[in-house]
Amino acid sequence: MTSWFPAIVYLLCFATSAACAVLLGRSWRRSGMRLLLWSALCFGLLAANNLFVIVDLLLIRDLDFGLVRLLLSLGAVVVLLFGFIWDMDEA
Repeated sequence: MTSWFPAIVYLLCFATSAACAVLLGRSWRRSGMRLLLWSALCFGLLAANNLFVIVDLLLIRDLDFGLVRLLLSLGAVVVLLFGFIWDMDEA
């Protein structure tokens, strides 16, 4: 594989996560369903994680952003899990 292939994959992952976050956020504003809000926040954090993957592996190779990426991933899962539990109590 060529050297630009990983960069394209990382950019597509970021674009997909960001698009999901935007679409889920728009749906939440229209419908008011809180689970859409939690999902939008989760995908927003995943998009930030993918952005740091791009920065870490392609742009700034001298610094290790592994901990930041790990915390963003953990935050995304925690937000979605909290949303599932919060909405389960309200149902």
